[in-house]
Amino acid sequence: MSLKKTMLSKLLGFGLGAFICVSAYAADPVVEPNADAAAAVPKESMFQAGRSYIARVSDRLADTVTGKSEELINRAMEVIGVRYRWDTELPQSGLDGSSFVGYVFKDKLGFLLPRKSTQMSRVGKPITREELQPGDLVFFNTMRLTFSHVGIYVGDNKFIHSPSKGTNVRVDDLGSLYWDKRFDGARRLDGSDNLNDSERQELLNEVKNLKRKSRNL
Repeated sequence: MSLKKTMLSKLLGFGLGAFICVSAYAADPVVEPNADAAAAVPKESMFQAGRSYIARVSDRLADTVTGKSEELINRAMEVIGVRYRWDTELPQSGLDGSSFVGYVFKDKLGFLLPRKSTQMSRVGKPITREELQPGDLVFFNTMRLTFSHVGIYVGDNKFIHSPSKGTNVRVDDLGSLYWDKRFDGARRLDGSDNLNDSERQELLNEVKNLKRKSRNL
């Protein structure tokens, strides 16, 4: 089976368990079960229904990240040596900083993350450097822009990432002068986020596209 088919089958194996992080909504108000009241309640849009569903499963997905952090790191280590290449999504072509992180999470756990590192920085909950655990996302200011680079924390003050043009996926030390100076924060994927509606819709559209493509495999 091709890598593309494998990735799609893993992703679709979760149904809509792709990691589209959404904020949980308040509980629905209680409505008396009579015909008039039922007729007055507007139907949810597909987008609202999708957000509601994903919010309900977010806790299970967060548990999966925590419980499978070792597998996640092992998968990331397998990609060491892959060259940096801007705006590609598969190791065969090369991976940039954010596409490396997105590839590992989608391939190993079936979680779909936003494409850009700035968007990833709004997924999950913020944590301090002292709270870092394997599988957490670490962010850096490498282009005089906040959250312009992202990697995956692997433990022992190390992280794995695809640094820049002319380099390969590798492990670096957070305590090194370069990375320590540019450290911008960290996030733990817990099923929450502060993405805007258009960013969530973009992820929902990608899930639909993947499901469509799977029918042609």
